[in-house]
Amino acid sequence: MGKNIMGSKMKQNINLVIVGHIDHGKSTLIGRLLYDSGAINKDKIKTVKSEVEELNKEEFEFAFIMDNLQEEREGGITIDTIQTPFESKKYVYTIIDCPGHKEFIKNMLTGASQADAAILLLSAKPDEKIQEQTKRHVFLVNMLGIKQIFVAINKLDLVNYSEDSYNELKNDMMNFLLDIGYDKSNITFIPISAKKGDNVFKKSENMPWYKGETLIEILDKNVKLLEPLNKKSLRLPIQDIYEINGKKILVGLVETGKLSIGDNVSFKPSNISGKVTSIEKWNEKLNVVEAGESIGFTIDADISNIKRGDVCSLSINKPKVVNKIKGEIFLLGTLDINTDDTGLIIRCGTGETKCKIEKIEKINSENGKSESIVEKLNVAEAGVVDILLENPLAIDKFSEIAQLGRFVIIKNNNVAASGIILE
Repeated sequence: MGKNIMGSKMKQNINLVIVGHIDHGKSTLIGRLLYDSGAINKDKIKTVKSEVEELNKEEFEFAFIMDNLQEEREGGITIDTIQTPFESKKYVYTIIDCPGHKEFIKNMLTGASQADAAILLLSAKPDEKIQEQTKRHVFLVNMLGIKQIFVAINKLDLVNYSEDSYNELKNDMMNFLLDIGYDKSNITFIPISAKKGDNVFKKSENMPWYKGETLIEILDKNVKLLEPLNKKSLRLPIQDIYEINGKKILVGLVETGKLSIGDNVSFKPSNISGKVTSIEKWNEKLNVVEAGESIGFTIDADISNIKRGDVCSLSINKPKVVNKIKGEIFLLGTLDINTDDTGLIIRCGTGETKCKIEKIEKINSENGKSESIVEKLNVAEAGVVDILLENPLAIDKFSEIAQLGRFVIIKNNNVAASGIILE
């Protein structure tokens, strides 16, 4: 899409999720960040200008930079989770753009789960303000453990750069964030106009009352890096077992940690142990691999009882093998979940088994507070649930290793809910 990011190998990467209501300007902000950082080449800008003029939508020029799908351009909404990098003086940022519509919540959960920090976009327009959808997005971001939140109050140009409008919205949002459990030290507010470029990369001359820094300066100074995945304990869910020239090869993605030849490893829940004897990736023999790499490997033990869904770890730090979990879930799609459901399936990592919902405690997904014990959750509702598993699974608490602490519940061959493991 854009220029070669010079020196990016020397800079650390930050994953940013941008959330908020559909009309509050997320795509415009992302387009502005890419444009002002120089991440978009001139040919792309010419193409965008030509398209918006043809569709008589000049005011959406920056939004069109992100909306690459034809149906998105014609419909005026963003329907996918798009990852795009840009560079600041300090970091390379990868933006995870999450859609605003309720029906795209599943995409948002997928995107948000990878983020170091979140930008929450709010509109300063009196008729837009804090919407129900905004509160749901913040609830989900908090549920997924993203504790750093940068609140960009957008469209200040449409309220004459009013300090009073900014402060009123800032106070309302701060109270809500504190109410659902955010720490004040992890919340930062910035007044911006994404369309005009005020306080995004360049300091605004239209808001002399704002003495703070630009959005990108605040990010560079304040964002906290999460622990690198390769520093965590090894978790390698087994995807398949191949037999090539009489040799059985275990295949999977290294979700966290490192794997080296000679490591003593354990497989749960099959309880097989052994020493790693070879590691291969695309026919290349390797001595060590890290998180994010899909590999094949062998061990010096009989692996006939290892199956898809087993989790490989180092023998000194293993996942838990459980028949019951407590999780927090958010309902997706069009299906409800209730305690009378039969035939539900839970998937965690590459493992899956039938399951039964034993107890549901409904949560208000706009404020995160417990409401009542219920027998059913409806679409777009949230709850804490006790889940009984038909067969044991190897899992981790989400707060410890998120990659093995996430799950989905399948009902009638469709994803009905996404959740995180609490205990």
